[in-house]
Amino acid sequence: MSASVDEDPLLTPAEVAALFRVDPKTVTRWAQAGKISSIRTLGGHRRFRKSEVLDLLDTASGDGTPN
Repeated sequence: MSASVDEDPLLTPAEVAALFRVDPKTVTRWAQAGKISSIRTLGGHRRFRKSEVLDLLDTASGDGTPN
């Protein structure tokens, strides 16, 4: 079965942290502060939409934090 074109992969906090070169706890704080939106899994873990993360990465300021 093929994946839908509309399907957006989800990233873990560790994967997002690696892209921004920060600690995963920092990504969690950004989500709590509303700087980046997250989805909660049934187990309560945070996941982030890859397309949104890449957009934020493109517009991030020089200090490594999302705008």
